[in-house]
Amino acid sequence: MQTYVDLGEKLIFVLMGVASIIALAVFVERLIYYRRSISNQANQFFEDIILLIRKKDISGAKKLAEEAEDTAYKRFSQFTLERLEENPEGLHELMDGKVIREKTLLETRLPILSTLGNNAPFIGLLGTVLGVIKAFYSLGTLGSSGSEVVMRAISTALLATAAGLGIAIPVVMVNNFFTRKMKVILANLEVLSKEFIGSFQPSNKKDHS
Repeated sequence: MQTYVDLGEKLIFVLMGVASIIALAVFVERLIYYRRSISNQANQFFEDIILLIRKKDISGAKKLAEEAEDTAYKRFSQFTLERLEENPEGLHELMDGKVIREKTLLETRLPILSTLGNNAPFIGLLGTVLGVIKAFYSLGTLGSSGSEVVMRAISTALLATAAGLGIAIPVVMVNNFFTRKMKVILANLEVLSKEFIGSFQPSNKKDHS
């Protein structure tokens, strides 16, 4: 049994190391992806495109979108401007579909962070349980003369819990950060959608004359 417990302890720390590497890789990838859509340039584009939409300046909006860097706002605006010329009657449904598509892109890999944040403490706790089992096994085998071995085993066991929390806390914070930014971006896309509808969608009111 001692052999399996030792192997389990080592496996727990390996899993912790792999989890931290995965979390860091996802954080860097998502930060690069989100960076453009949450930059000052993106916010300025958002404000400028709204002004052009309200003026019904389609050519100016197209030019602004072409010159802007790639963001969720640019992709949405270009898509809508193109569809506006092709099928203005179905504009609302088309924009809803585009918002869903952008949401899917923004959510990519975030479940990994959520999973790691929720389960890392339990993985650490498992390491602690294995360490405690090892400590009691040593105590039963060596008796009072093995107190030093027992204390080292318990120390290692508590280290596993600390490692789990050390991974989970920043991962949860990062996941919350991206989730919040995603909500802001999607809300702004909804604002753009309403601006397009209000400025270009044909009136559905019936002529009662």
